[in-house]
Amino acid sequence: MTDRRGFLTAALRGVPALALGASAAAATARGAKAIAPRVVSTWDFGVAANRAAWALLGVDGRALDAVEAGARVPEADLKNHSVGRAGYPDRDGHVSLDASIMDGDGSCGAVAALEHIAHPISVARAVMEKTPHVLLAGDGALQFALEQGFTREELLTTESEQAWQEWLKKAQYAPAVNGEVKNYGARPGDMPGGKNNHDTLGMLALDAHGNMAGACTTSGMAWKLRGRVGDSPIIGAGLYVDNEVGAATSTGVGEEVIRIAGSFLVVELMRQGRSPREACREAVMRIVRRKPKSAREIQVGFLALDRHGDVGAFALQKGFNYAICDASKQDALRPAESVY
Repeated sequence: MTDRRGFLTAALRGVPALALGASAAAATARGAKAIAPRVVSTWDFGVAANRAAWALLGVDGRALDAVEAGARVPEADLKNHSVGRAGYPDRDGHVSLDASIMDGDGSCGAVAALEHIAHPISVARAVMEKTPHVLLAGDGALQFALEQGFTREELLTTESEQAWQEWLKKAQYAPAVNGEVKNYGARPGDMPGGKNNHDTLGMLALDAHGNMAGACTTSGMAWKLRGRVGDSPIIGAGLYVDNEVGAATSTGVGEEVIRIAGSFLVVELMRQGRSPREACREAVMRIVRRKPKSAREIQVGFLALDRHGDVGAFALQKGFNYAICDASKQDALRPAESVY
């Protein structure tokens, strides 16, 4: 994999047409402004995801293909306990996954509370392309995935099971909002959706053709109530993409994002003329205005990419960072501004 990445990097530096994409290079020759491909994603593990996306995006690939490939990286990472097959389970010991994918033309697909399938992002794309629906959930999503040829697997790893057994020693099952993770984390300052308990890979891409796409994938909050679904598979909450304007994704406590239709809100604010950073900040401040006390105890962050390739982010708490990848640099990681 390292040699392949090195080859791609060298090729991109040595051949400008590849870095821009064939279509963009042709546009340059005609005197039109070239579109510079770019992919952004949430959190530090977004760097590796971006590199996988760039392997396609950097050589004239489609944004939709790129975000699916990128999202599959953390889904397969056994060290990542907040996304994919190594995710921490719910309070009953079941690993359930949520994911959504969206193209810039409005096509979208999602799965929620999906068990036994390691790559929910690919199932979400199958929902988009092979059904008349947008969202499949639970046993129905699993049935569909198996019918499409996905492999049924046991997703609860030994490490995740041990963590669950340790949590059970002091488990509190009161169904208070976010109560399922109040006690999660051994380090001081941990909080639901905090920097040591973030729970989502959100990815946005712009390709050389000017098309955009996004993907969002998660195993949800550790020790959640069985059946709990956050914002990640909800189009307009955890993810929204519109080629005319831009794209947005979110991370953190999904219930608060759902309540404001967060990613749709960010895109609509950009439609009204706000920059990606300004739009993300306004969405965060809407949560603060609605819940000024609880907003100090949770994390929510938004990441946005407009159709020109400009990027912005904003969060409730310090600690949210995001990865940026383009022809000039594939491993940039930046801290988001925050309210607190």
